[in-house]
Amino acid sequence: MSASLFEIVELANGDVVLQRADEEGEPLLSIRFSTESLTLMRDGKFDIAKAMIEAGMEAANDLPEDDESAFEAATTETESALYDKRTLH
Repeated sequence: MSASLFEIVELANGDVVLQRADEEGEPLLSIRFSTESLTLMRDGKFDIAKAMIEAGMEAANDLPEDDESAFEAATTETESALYDKRTLH
């Protein structure tokens, strides 16, 4: 099985999404912040999005999984890619 590379990007509408870097199509995850929350966050939008994604991956790791090896491989790659604010490769 080939490894997938994930990236966090901001769409034109302001949503922050997690998607596979090498594929077209619907994002795996989409985060939309309200205008009020953006005002409160100031420049922390991507740091908060990364923290939300990391927390979701940790929670998913705690769930029983039939095929944990495939999920863990994808999660490990995603976690290692979550250190660039704009686009992760």
